[in-house]
Order: sequence, then C-alpha cells, then structure tokens
Amino acid sequence: MSILQQSTTTIHHSFIRFSKLVHLSDILRTSNIKKSKGIKVYVLLEWLLTATLNRYSLFRAEESHLFTKKTVRNCLNDPRTNWQRLVQLLAIHLITYVERFTDPRRRQALIVDDSLFKREFSNNTEMLARVFDHDKQTYFKGFRALTVGWSDGNTFLPLNFALMSSSNKKNQLGIFKQFDKRSLAYQRRAQAMRKMNDVALELIDASLKSGIKAKYALFDSWYSSPRMFYELLDRGLSGIGMLKKTKKVYFRYRGRQMDVKTLYNTLRRSKWSTKTKYLYSSMVSFDIDGHQMPVKLVFVTNRADKNKYLVLATTQVSLRPEQIIQMYGRRWQIESYFKVAKQYLQFDKTQTQSYDGLCGHLAIVALGYDILALSQRENIDERTLGDIFYDYGRSLPDIDITDALNWLIRTINGLVKNFNMDSSVLDDIFDEFIKALPNRLIRLLDNAS
Repeated sequence: MSILQQSTTTIHHSFIRFSKLVHLSDILRTSNIKKSKGIKVYVLLEWLLTATLNRYSLFRAEESHLFTKKTVRNCLNDPRTNWQRLVQLLAIHLITYVERFTDPRRRQALIVDDSLFKREFSNNTEMLARVFDHDKQTYFKGFRALTVGWSDGNTFLPLNFALMSSSNKKNQLGIFKQFDKRSLAYQRRAQAMRKMNDVALELIDASLKSGIKAKYALFDSWYSSPRMFYELLDRGLSGIGMLKKTKKVYFRYRGRQMDVKTLYNTLRRSKWSTKTKYLYSSMVSFDIDGHQMPVKLVFVTNRADKNKYLVLATTQVSLRPEQIIQMYGRRWQIESYFKVAKQYLQFDKTQTQSYDGLCGHLAIVALGYDILALSQRENIDERTLGDIFYDYGRSLPDIDITDALNWLIRTINGLVKNFNMDSSVLDDIFDEFIKALPNRLIRLLDNAS
C-alpha cells in the first residue's frame, strides 16, 4: 500500500470488479443512498473514490462532464443516508469472500480503537469540539474517529465507525443543529455525544447482530476496564486488552486485594523466574456487580523502555501467555489502517462542514481501504488466483517456520540419497544456507533439532 496513486482506468476496473463482488447496487439501496433522477449514485462514488486515491480534495478534483461537484456534495450531506450501514455491509460481503480461503482454525477478532480527526482551521463545522489526543496529551479542534474493525490475522477490514464529538458544553465549538428524534440524523448526532466506551459496545453489538463470527475483541488501555471485559463476556466475546497501571482498579490475587503495581512488585520479590517471551503470568479475579470474573494477566517487557513493563489481560483464561501476546499484537492492524487512511486516503483532509458529509467522507475512506485490502490479499494469497482452487483447493493450516525449514532440510536430504549425490557438496550448501539465516532462526532450529 505504499504507492497508491493510480490512473483513472485502473481505479475504474478495480471499482467495477469490487462492485460486482460485494453487490454494491443492493448495498446502496439498503443504506438509503439513492437519487430519484439524474446520474446514478455509484458513478458519484467512483468519482469520489478516484479523487481520494489520487489524494485530491473535493474542491481540487477534476470536474466531470456528467455532473457538478454540487451534486456530489448534496449526496454526501444527505442526512437520510446511513453511512455506517454502508461500511458494515461492504465489510460483511468481503469477509464472506475472504473466509472461503481462510483456515477455519484462525481466530477471528474485532479490534476497537479511535484516532484524532483534526479540524484545526475550522470554525463553522457542525458538531466541532475540543477533543483530547491520547498521544500528545493535549486538546485539538476536531473529532475522534471511533472505529471497529475485523481481522483474521492476515486481512483487516473497517467494520463500523462513529465520528465522536463532545457532550461537554465547554468543549463544543461548532454548530449543533436540532433534528426530529425519530430521524437517522438525530440518532447519529446523539451517538456522537455519548461516552466512547458505550458507543464502542454499540458498534460491536451491531457487528455481532449482522452475523460477524468473532470470538475476541482487542483494545488498548483507553478502553480497558473491568466493566468492558464483563460487557464483552456477556456478549460472548473474550476481551484482550492492555491494563492501565493505576491504583484505582483492584482485583483479588490469592485472596488478597491488589492493584497492578502491587501484584508486579509481589511477583518480582517471589522466586518465580521470568520467561523468554514474557515476565510473569498470573490468574486474578475481578468483582463486577457481585460476580467474580476470572482474568489472566501477562506482564511483558516494554520494547520502548526495557526497564518498564506492560500488562495484558484476557477473560479467555485457557490461552497460553504466548498466544495472548500474539493475539494482542494483531491490534496493530487498526493502527496501520489509520496510518494508510491519513497518509493516502485523505482521512481528515476535507473541507466538508456538514456532520453528515463528514460521516460520508469517512465511509468513502473505508471504501477505498476495502478495495486496497482486497487487492493486497489477492496478490499475496495465491489461493485466490484461479478457479482451480474452488474445485480442488483446501484451506492450508498455519505452519511454524521452524517446522517448514526442518521439512525442507529433510526433503533435500532425501533427494540426495535418491540421486547418490556427494554428501560433502550437500554439507557445503547447508553451511552457506545456515549462514544466510537470521540468528533468531538459527537458534530456533537448534532448539527444534
């Protein structure tokens, strides 16, 4: 995804194929995106997608002889359009397609995170607010783009979103219009004013209701709380998140009430030795409304500072610490999504003032990313290249790299014996092969042998 500027012809062919794959016309009707007369909606979407992939704003994009830019703005600003449903239905169709050539043993997960949607130079943007940036630890003018995505460990797809404003009157800067409480426009704006964790659960509920088959929910410390783990467990999801090192959250460990820092110091003073891939792992219990919720904690070294540590937690206590670390590492995919969206898909680079138009802009960004993710998956995964796979192909299970290398070495040894080759020649080849491997793989091969 490093080079995204494409010719209009390339984008056109990609969009047409994508449209047929996901049945875009049906999705547009279901999302209430339609025009009573004139140009068809999917033509407007293709023009918007072309402008986005070429990194042009709505005002800098090349004019079309079929319609004016005012027509595009009217389509984006329509308060009756359900942009969230559009993004969700696109993702569902792509997930259904990708699952055909995915090992069923892969753990599917929902990933929750948000990113700053800056509007530093805006004054009249609807629902504009001062929002807190977790990274810079300061306030900016704009929104928080809350996103729930789906991952199978290979492909990430944005599944739903909410453009969050602020319910605090002191932080509200833009225009706040009034709508009929029965309308979609009012519901969308009311959602933007609620608490972030509550809206995240609403988006997860909508995803599960649509038929998404995920067993895990991944999130960072901003969303991590005993209540969040409990709510996810009540929905049939096992949460995996990073805990805050705070003294405000307590749990029970071996009958004693502790916080994260106290438990870490207790483990350090014990005779337990640290592991290669993590420091310590412990079972604790949280009390939620009188119910005991068992949680497994894993303490790992902070790569940014070896003298500090991070704490991962999950309600799926049957997972090994290594599996918990591996699953939480998958959360980085949503960070990559935000990076690609901001760097290449004009994520927060739009002059639209309407809140509905901003939601439409985010939906176009998600549409562009869906096309890129599909292209990446098909280019990497050879099992999607021909119809022969659908006739004879079977999903390939995951294989450890050390097992693959050992299998390769055993196979070559067998060929040497069959063709009566000189063993010294083979030894020389193996020596050069081992020298070319990274030190980490050499150690793994030594352990495996």
